[in-house]
Amino acid sequence: MELLPQLLLAGVVIGSIYALAALGFVLIYKSSRVINFAHGQIIASGAFIAFALTQAGMNLWLAGLIAMVATFLLGMLIERVFLRRMVGEPIIAVIMVTIGLASVIDGLLHLTPYGAGNYSFPTPAVLGGQGIELFGTQLSRIQLTGVLASLALLAGFTYFFNKSTLGITMRAVADDQMAAMSVGTSVERVFALAWAAAGLTAAAAGVILGLMSGLTLGGLAGIGLKVFPVVILGGLDSVAGAIVGGILIGILENLSAGYLDGLVPGGGTREVFPFIILIAVLLVRPYGLFGTKEIERV
Repeated sequence: MELLPQLLLAGVVIGSIYALAALGFVLIYKSSRVINFAHGQIIASGAFIAFALTQAGMNLWLAGLIAMVATFLLGMLIERVFLRRMVGEPIIAVIMVTIGLASVIDGLLHLTPYGAGNYSFPTPAVLGGQGIELFGTQLSRIQLTGVLASLALLAGFTYFFNKSTLGITMRAVADDQMAAMSVGTSVERVFALAWAAAGLTAAAAGVILGLMSGLTLGGLAGIGLKVFPVVILGGLDSVAGAIVGGILIGILENLSAGYLDGLVPGGGTREVFPFIILIAVLLVRPYGLFGTKEIERV
């Protein structure tokens, strides 16, 4: 009887991290209608930048902030050097550029001392103590901090898009680029800001994931693919959809692991179940739970 609350709580924990990782997809798609297949590699870049700084003796929190600034600049650089040249080109060409970027960044990361092997962040003393108990399940301080940090960032970006002038401008550019340009909006600046903000959230997700489950290049880069079911379920252009989709996918994959692995030879249903949901959503409601219906016609 204790299995269900354990699975639900574990699903909410990992789902909140999925939501933060998916936010990068949403930020870029919401402003430029581009799907960034290199997002997982940017997540890995942020995590390993922070890890390298901690290995040099830097405090984890400061290292995480510097990594977020570094990936903020990396996102802006990628948009300026590669994506801005692709404005007006067919969407398949833009997608292929992001796939190529994923391979290039992956190759560059393999050239670093952290390209192979398993690593872990040094755990700060404040995160090493006893956690809290919820519904009969123990939640560590690292997990609690990861969930709270993810929800704080997601709430901040929700407020940004709904209340700030710049956020509303980004939504206007996403709705109609020509109309936005006609009133003097710099579409290029909006695109650059979206890529930079996506890079910032990627580093945050990478550091939190690294704290919770360790650092491996394959595992961190693979998150970029693993959150596709999240953004498809929630809606590619919805911040709220990323939050709901992330938590739903986290819960469903944990429930499948808890109740279906014993019925399937070899187990591993948690790796497959989210993509079954992805296919089902694309067949029934391709714009997701909160996405706009225009996506269906693209």
